[in-house]
Parts: sequence; structure tokens; C-alpha cells
Amino acid sequence: MDLAVALVLCLCSLLLLSLWKQRSGRGKLPPGPTPLPILGNILQLDVKNISKSLTNLSKVYGPVFTVYFGVKPVVVLHGYEAVKEALIDLGEEFSGRGRFPLAERSNKGNGIVFSNGKTWKEMRRFSLMTLRNFGMGKRSIEDRTQEEARCLVEELRKTNGLPCDPTFILGCAPCNVICSIIFQNRFDYKDPIFLDLMEKLNENVRIVSSPWVQEKQNQQLEYTFENLTTTVFDLFGAGTETTSTTLRYGLLLLLKHPEVTAKVQEEIDHVIGRHRSPCMQDRSHMPYTDAVVHEIQRYIDLIPSSLPHMVTRDVEFRNYIIPKGTEVLVSLTSVLYDDKVFPNPGVFDPGHFLDESGNFKKSDYFMPFSAGKRICAGESLARMEVFLFLTAILQKFTLKSVVDPKDIDTTPIANGFVSVPPPYKLCFIPL
Repeated sequence: MDLAVALVLCLCSLLLLSLWKQRSGRGKLPPGPTPLPILGNILQLDVKNISKSLTNLSKVYGPVFTVYFGVKPVVVLHGYEAVKEALIDLGEEFSGRGRFPLAERSNKGNGIVFSNGKTWKEMRRFSLMTLRNFGMGKRSIEDRTQEEARCLVEELRKTNGLPCDPTFILGCAPCNVICSIIFQNRFDYKDPIFLDLMEKLNENVRIVSSPWVQEKQNQQLEYTFENLTTTVFDLFGAGTETTSTTLRYGLLLLLKHPEVTAKVQEEIDHVIGRHRSPCMQDRSHMPYTDAVVHEIQRYIDLIPSSLPHMVTRDVEFRNYIIPKGTEVLVSLTSVLYDDKVFPNPGVFDPGHFLDESGNFKKSDYFMPFSAGKRICAGESLARMEVFLFLTAILQKFTLKSVVDPKDIDTTPIANGFVSVPPPYKLCFIPL
């Protein structure tokens, strides 16, 4: 009996200590729901749809609030003004990368996506410089993307108009563009080396590599073999999965809205025709297609809460004090679905990016790639790929759904870190 009492007292003491630490450590952190000892606010969040939970909490606590994941406080930014103020106006202070346990074991702080401090700055600078040297932002990269679009079309033609799941083929195309940049060579979609690479990307297999000679004597060296390899893997991972998922989701939305597809194809016929390949110069003459591409990226809300940020020093933000090392969640959903800028944001409507005269309308609220110093390094490449691949497909094929368009469900099957579209099949009917 005495042992049982002692255990209960110990447990109560631990719970009280946990609660005291949470309370005393808050300082001037933004307000938020009261956390439970040890558990924090996890029971108040829908882990299958964190974005929706954050939106609900913002209605109570405002655009800047604190939630606890266990005993760890996380500051949430909700809405365009708070996101802009943090990521753009205070870009350096909010440029840290928060913990992402899934990547820590494989990346070990290396690479560009999940690294911090000197490693991140050096790898990002090196990556952008190297990509520019390889042709990023130049005609040569567009030429490679156009070539891949032609190969994609030929691969889709092999389906002979029969129902198919486009997931694998749409994954191959952007992956091959990265291959052409890094290896100066693309692969046949059935090449065993390429298939092995795709398998590793899909399974997110850890890359194991050996350090260079000299490395042990210089622990601050950034250009280690492991660091560079992880950076390359980051480019493949970020440059393949996000673009392929956008394309897959985009085709599903076009199946759901055949009237939109018909308008895009009419614009393609008028500006490009059926015989030459689409190019990026065409985009400025295709306001409706440009609006459709933007609306796809807005509507699918691919990465609802972005990757976790972290403040690099103590920051005074809206009369609160956010201590150095505090993680920050950025609700991109709250920006992309702002009903003041995008009326009826839950409706797929290219008109969100068109003015009254039918001209393309830019928006500062278009942040599918995040914003500030941690904005996606491959944004320009991704935007080019989505435009060229979709226009190349619609130039050569009619999209035929295997079910009535009104019965197509575009609700994501997963809406945690990434919004994943439901599986589907379609027919690519040659024009």
C-alpha cells in the first residue's frame, strides 16, 4: 500500500512539475489554449487535419497564438498579415528550421531543407549558384523541360486511351528534369537505374555515404560528401514529389471541371496550336491557363502548414516575446483560403486570378511555396514544369473520366503535412 501511495505521489508531482514548467516557460509567449501536463494541447488538435484545427483556434485566440505539442511550445501564425510580418519583414529572425523528427535520422542536420545556421545558408547559396550554372532561369532548363514534356506525352500515348492511374508517369517527368540538371542526362521511364531512383524517392530511403578524407580534422567543413549528397537528395525529393502531386491533383480537378478544361484547350489552340511545343513565352498570352495553374496550386493547398520554422534569436513580435529556439508553424492555408481575397475559397474557380477584363491578376496571397528566406529554392522550376507539362498534355489529349464528373471527389485522403489527392483513373484520348 505504501508503494502504491508513493507511486501516486510521484506521478502527481511529475504532472505538477510539468504544468509549472509549461506555465513558467511561457513568459510573454502569445496566448493559447491551456495545455494539459505532459500531453500539452495534442488532444485538442485533429492530427489528421492540423490546418483545420489551427483555423478553429485562431477564431478564439487571434492570428498569433501558442499551442503545446507535449511540453514544447509552438507559436502559430495565421493569416496573411502575421505571416508576411514574420517571414518577410522579420525574415532573418524567423529563418530557422524547426525540428522534423522524420528527417532528423536520415539527414542528420545536413542538406538544404532541414538544416540550420551556417550549414543551411552555405548549402542554399551553393545550391542556387550551382543550379544557375546548370541553367536555372535560362533557356537551357526550359529546353530540357520541353523535351521531358514531349517524352511525357509519348508515354501517355502508350496507354492507348485506356483507363490508367497517372501517378507513376507524372512522378517520372519532374524527376527526369532534376536528373537532366544534376546528371546532364535524362532516363527512359523503364531504365532500371531510373526505376531504382524512383523507388528510393518514393520510400524516402536513407542515403548512406562515407565522409571525405580531411573531414575529421575540420568539423566545421560544410562541403562534406554526406552534406552534398543530402542536398542532392533534397533537390530530388522536393523537386519530384511536390510537382508530381500538383500535376496529379491538377488533372483530377480538370476532370471534375470539364468546362475549365475546354477553355484551357481553346486557349491552347488559339495561342500555340497543335504542332509546336508550348513554351514559357506563351504564358503571358494565355491568361486563363495561367489562372487555372495558379488556382490549382491555391486550391490543393499542398503543404497546409509549411515546414516548421524556428526563431534564430529572442524576437519581439506583436508585443510578445518569442524566445530563441521556439518553433513556429505557418498556416499557409489561412493565406491561400483567405475569403477577403479569394471569394468562396473552398470552390475551384480560376476567376480568383482573373480581373473583370479576363486578364491575369497577381496576388500577394499566392504563397504555395511559402515566403521569405525559407521560400522553396526550386519555385521557378516547379512553376515552369507545372505550366509546360499541363499545357503539353491538354494540347495532345482529351481527358476522359471513368466516372461522371459530378461524382468525382477531390477531397484529399490525407491532409497532415501534405495534401494527398484520392487515387483515380482516367483515359488520355489523343486529339
